[in-house]
Amino acid sequence: MSRVIAIANQKGGVGKTTSTVNLGAGLSSQGKKVLMIDLDPQASLTLSLGFREPDNLPATITNVIDRIVNDKGINSSYGIIHVSDNLDLLPSSIDLSAAEVSLVNAMSRELILRSYMEQIRTEYDYVLIDCMPSLGILTVNALACADSVLIPVQAAYLPVKGLQQLIKTIYTVKRRLNNNLEIEGILFTMVDKRTIYAKEIVQEVNEVYGKAIPVFQIEVPMSVRASETSQAGKNIFEYDPRGKAATAYRELSEEVLRHGC
Repeated sequence: MSRVIAIANQKGGVGKTTSTVNLGAGLSSQGKKVLMIDLDPQASLTLSLGFREPDNLPATITNVIDRIVNDKGINSSYGIIHVSDNLDLLPSSIDLSAAEVSLVNAMSRELILRSYMEQIRTEYDYVLIDCMPSLGILTVNALACADSVLIPVQAAYLPVKGLQQLIKTIYTVKRRLNNNLEIEGILFTMVDKRTIYAKEIVQEVNEVYGKAIPVFQIEVPMSVRASETSQAGKNIFEYDPRGKAATAYRELSEEVLRHGC
């Protein structure tokens, strides 16, 4: 049975896309078939995987949503790009912004992505959804079809401050739309372990949320090499396989695999 994991945080710049790319690469390296879905009009995931002109792609998640809303047929491979062994991508483009607006008047608008997921999830061991930095209808769609939510959080005051609203939204979706939704865990990213400040933030989150919500003991360190991967169009294992960020994402992949057993 496949697992659908939404990678979500309404705060931008916390490592959602980087975590999606590297978790996907880590899981696929373990022989798991993985689909990554770019659910952000900024198309950061699509760009990070080397597709520099997403607006020129023949089909994206926008086309998928449009076909489902208009009751048009769709096959399981529609719009999907093969990235590497065991790793596929359903890309995005700026047109997704218009699709988000159109969903406002769609019937069962929170469940459009669930309808798609029912068609394709048997093709994959893991589906990773890179959510946009908001708690709008697209993110709600991701939460409504996911088995769990992975929450990347930068070890800094403002990103941590936004956790409360995100967690409230997750529990609202769980109560109203998706009883099976769980929180995979809070993942600290861009952690500067040399500073007391970062250590205090990590400690605070563990104290406030740790009893009710899983918090990964794995911390992704601040890494210039990791930040360069998007421009290079590579994952961290290809770009800096012996670096500390690669070690952290390798451990994260193993932890997610154990959770799924």
